[in-house]
Amino acid sequence: MKLISWNVNGIRACVQKGFMDFFLQADADIFCLQETKMQEGQLELNLEGYHQYWNYAVKKGYSGTAVFTKKEPLSVLYGIGIEEHDQEGRVITLEFEDFFFVTVYTPNSQNELARLDYRMKWEDDFRAYLKKLEESKPVIVTGDMNVAHKEIDLKNPKTNRKNAGFTDEEREKFTELLDSGFIDTFRYFYPDQEGIYSWWSYRFRAREKNAGWRIDYFCVSESLKERLVDAKILTEVMGSDHCPVELDIR
Repeated sequence: MKLISWNVNGIRACVQKGFMDFFLQADADIFCLQETKMQEGQLELNLEGYHQYWNYAVKKGYSGTAVFTKKEPLSVLYGIGIEEHDQEGRVITLEFEDFFFVTVYTPNSQNELARLDYRMKWEDDFRAYLKKLEESKPVIVTGDMNVAHKEIDLKNPKTNRKNAGFTDEEREKFTELLDSGFIDTFRYFYPDQEGIYSWWSYRFRAREKNAGWRIDYFCVSESLKERLVDAKILTEVMGSDHCPVELDIR
């Protein structure tokens, strides 16, 4: 199975920048998006052979997620069942016979860490949600998790120590997720790989200089370890300030 996740930073803009070319070429079994930034009816995507599921934020032009899957899921859940967290269209869960597939767009802690306290609560509630799912079957969780876990995961760790996405608090929450029984699949295959990132600021020609961050992940329940084939970060794919990430799994 080929699974792909991409923060498109506005799907309507991304469609103008070659989204469909990549989508068709990728031919993924499941393809999910974060930061769709649209409301229902603002875009019709003709994806032949795929079932489409969208979760829109209440606020217009903000956040939002989508999942496109060739195989129809047994059930679909939107959000995590906590009203405080479910206004921004951040989570979609698809249930299949032998696993749950969850796409997430984790809240950004924002400038001056204005939303860090909220982010901490989100992290604990989201982790609890994943662990609850895992009681019945293994979980694959993917998306823009808005954190670079280790110094190896961003170009300039020293100067970003207290910035959103690389605070000790956010990194610790990601460690907690892994310690609770999840595998960061890219690091599982490439523990020492440097210089591979999934997001670059639009400022300072960051992508050109590869001054990026790895903040998009595929994490899986430990019980899926034997089924992992490869994890990739598709740095050559343009169209957003993020590039897609891929998981190949038996």
